[in-house]
Amino acid sequence: MTTTLRPTGPLRTSTDGARSRDYEVCVNSRPVGTAQLATEPDFGNKVGRISALRIDEADRRRGRGTVAVLAAEEVLRGWGCDQVAVSLPADTEPALRMATALGYVERSRNMLKELHPEPPALPAHVSARPVTPAEYDAWRRKEAVSFAQSWIDRGVSAEQARAKAAASERKFLPGGLATPHTWISHLLHDGAPVGLLWVGRNEIEPGRWTAFVYDVEVVEGERGKGYGRALMTLAERTARQAGDRRLALHVFTSNTPARSLYESLGYRTTSFNSYKQLL
Repeated sequence: MTTTLRPTGPLRTSTDGARSRDYEVCVNSRPVGTAQLATEPDFGNKVGRISALRIDEADRRRGRGTVAVLAAEEVLRGWGCDQVAVSLPADTEPALRMATALGYVERSRNMLKELHPEPPALPAHVSARPVTPAEYDAWRRKEAVSFAQSWIDRGVSAEQARAKAAASERKFLPGGLATPHTWISHLLHDGAPVGLLWVGRNEIEPGRWTAFVYDVEVVEGERGKGYGRALMTLAERTARQAGDRRLALHVFTSNTPARSLYESLGYRTTSFNSYKQLL
């Protein structure tokens, strides 16, 4: 039997060059599921994404999904992609096993915490204040370089990483400090900054918005003193004061100390983000 992808609509190209298309998964021309493919403009459209893949219940556990993924990779190669990405819900064990068997490597995780109605108090020895415009400008320049390097360290080309950093700033900080639903704060000890926190809002699922931790960093030389935990307490306070009941974040899998901290604070993994190089 032959499993193929059959387009169900035209190839769409957006103003930023991103491509996307919907498909039927077919076995000997018989539809057995659907798939959605796209490129990611944040990476210069060199990274493709399997946005969705569904196999009908009656045709599952027969290898249809595996062959459909391989067919999707061929389509993305034809679009000029050198890497393919997938995001899989944490509770889809069969899909996670299939991705691992096909050579996909976990790069990062999305995590979420349900917040207590009463915001937690900051530790007595610290306080917080918003960053000044001058501090924001200095942080933004430094953050752009650091953000790009974090992707380079995880196998993304320098060109793609810089494109990702620029796209993220355009998307999440279009108005700088004046961007709606944006809170960037310093954590202080004895009046001196020991950490920085950026909380905003993000659409974690279609139509589902929540508070989101975009950046949390402790000043070098001040690490190991509990300021990371204090910054996350500040994040919860910020989210609750903004009226949000949940707080989400993204963490690279290799950042074991951060993952351990988030888990100890009650965050649960909601999805795994994996990738595969297309040779």
